[in-house]
Amino acid sequence: MTTLLIALLSGVGFLVAYHTYGRWLGSKIFRLSADAICPSERLKDGMDYVPTSKSVVFGHHFTSIAGTGPIVGPAIAIMWGWVPALLWVVLGSIFIGAVHDFGALVVSLRNNGQTVGDIAGRVLNRRVRLLFLLTLFMALTVVLAIFGLVIAGVFKQYPAGIFPCVVQIPIAIGIGMLLYRKGAGLFVPSLTALGVMYLTVIYGNTGFLHSFNTTLAAWPIWTWVIVLLGYSYVASVLPVWTLLQPRDYINSLQLISALALILLGLAAAAFIGYTPNGSEKQTLQMVAPAWDFNPKNAPVIFPFLFITIACGAVSGFHCLVSSGTSSKQLKNETDARFVGYGSMLTEGFLATLVIIACGAGLGLGLSIKDGSILTGQAAWAAQYGDWTAAGALAAKVGAFVQGSANFLQALGLSGPVSIALMGVLVASFAGTTLDTACRLQRYVIQELAATLGGKVGESENPPAAPFALLQNKHGATIFAVVIATAMAVVPPKAPPVSLSAALDGKVTAEMEAAALKQKAKPESIDKMKQGGSEGFFAWIGNYTGKGGLTLWPLFGATNQLLAGLSFMVISFYLWRRGQAIWFIVIPMFFMLVMPIWAMIYQLFVAPGWLVAGQVDYLLGSIGLATIALEIWMIIEAVKLFPKAKGILEENALDRQTA
Repeated sequence: MTTLLIALLSGVGFLVAYHTYGRWLGSKIFRLSADAICPSERLKDGMDYVPTSKSVVFGHHFTSIAGTGPIVGPAIAIMWGWVPALLWVVLGSIFIGAVHDFGALVVSLRNNGQTVGDIAGRVLNRRVRLLFLLTLFMALTVVLAIFGLVIAGVFKQYPAGIFPCVVQIPIAIGIGMLLYRKGAGLFVPSLTALGVMYLTVIYGNTGFLHSFNTTLAAWPIWTWVIVLLGYSYVASVLPVWTLLQPRDYINSLQLISALALILLGLAAAAFIGYTPNGSEKQTLQMVAPAWDFNPKNAPVIFPFLFITIACGAVSGFHCLVSSGTSSKQLKNETDARFVGYGSMLTEGFLATLVIIACGAGLGLGLSIKDGSILTGQAAWAAQYGDWTAAGALAAKVGAFVQGSANFLQALGLSGPVSIALMGVLVASFAGTTLDTACRLQRYVIQELAATLGGKVGESENPPAAPFALLQNKHGATIFAVVIATAMAVVPPKAPPVSLSAALDGKVTAEMEAAALKQKAKPESIDKMKQGGSEGFFAWIGNYTGKGGLTLWPLFGATNQLLAGLSFMVISFYLWRRGQAIWFIVIPMFFMLVMPIWAMIYQLFVAPGWLVAGQVDYLLGSIGLATIALEIWMIIEAVKLFPKAKGILEENALDRQTA
């Protein structure tokens, strides 16, 4: 009953926060007005600026910010105990994350839907704008690489989710056409789309579809990354109403319904219990420790708890969604509280259910390789006995999928359907984040190119290549995809079999033993022994794309630092208007200190990226550059702060009313 009570009290807490703290922010601080003309109306272009109902924008915004972040982060951080993880999720969402997302959305609405990077140049200075854009570029490159890898890993781990995810694309396009070309209502298409999606989950791995899924799941990681990022290119250059909006909306319906099923399953498991196949009836209870500050091989809880759980508590990426896409679609300023503050609280509730699924649901039954089922503490120990093992992608996703699937099975759903449903959920969310991140990176690259090379059409001397090309949406998007793909397919720092050995066919017995230990397929090793093209492609298939998963710690640190910088922009916007900023400044300091602390730890404390004898030049250089850029921005802010109160920025836009 404790676990059910945790879920219910958390949900009630989020609702109370929305109607109290969120309402106060909207009315007293941001002073939302129904009379304001939003950028979607004033700058409507049918491409990026499209007036849209708040329910559809909520769907886009929520699924874009959620992704796999609120699943992966809590699923790892629970190793320090479910209590600190839960406290950070609930309190962080209410007082930090939701305030951050809401503030970024409102400030962007008041500045023609500009991104936070562009707004930084207005409320601080042009140097900060350039520094912020460079930081955004690095952060989004990591995001694209990470989520491309995440989706590829989920598809390989849960092949039954491939066909349902593919089917979502034509369904989304069809809904977009019905809504914006035919003027159809939203209710019937929504129910139809949801029904079709659930049918594909139930029947999408039977007959020839099973062969389809299995064939695609056999693709190497690097192939999937290229396909997924190629898809993100197409999605990001199309008008938002054709694919981005409707896909995100139907994914939000899928998530809300899945959350309802998980909650019902949690209640069923709490009151009735659950009997896994081949085991005794299990009582729902927390098998995760309440506190454990020293898990095996884990880093210290301070500061790493606060960067491990990013999405679900607070995430810098969210400011890019708020200011990059959502602000261009809201048709009423008062909808900002529902979309900005409400979406983050919903994500916090999702993260709460993830903690419960991993901490309690996993104990109901965990299938292991020999076919037996572990329960209770044994199940927990098998999944979370070691930080290194728990930090692997399969374990991160698998803990939530298995734990939540147990809840669904307590309702009477079959095991394969429950697993497939949760796998599709994870992959779909990662896909929406990928789409949005690619579109946002396009904006950032275009802004950087215009800043460094001069805007096309604004002078007699047009910018030279590549700046002119990068201001074009296709050129900017292709550049974003190519850079992210290159980062994603980086091989491990020291693979057991070197590329030269695979090309020459000189794979030693020691290399073979080490490769087998790392779970390389014997047939791949045989091809590497042959050398030539066979050895090359076997090496590529085994090792490209796997080194990129080491980007996750960097993603966590840069993501949270970005949140701190976004808070800084919001605080300056309010400070220039003589409004209260204490509720922004406190989380701003917290979100600047914790990530920098974690970044320095990862750079210089063994086994850090810049520790002698094991230098990782990719992560080390990005980490140092990020810290340098952000310290520079902080210095610029400190110098400007005493002079800014009550003084509007030059050519201040603010709201425009009818």
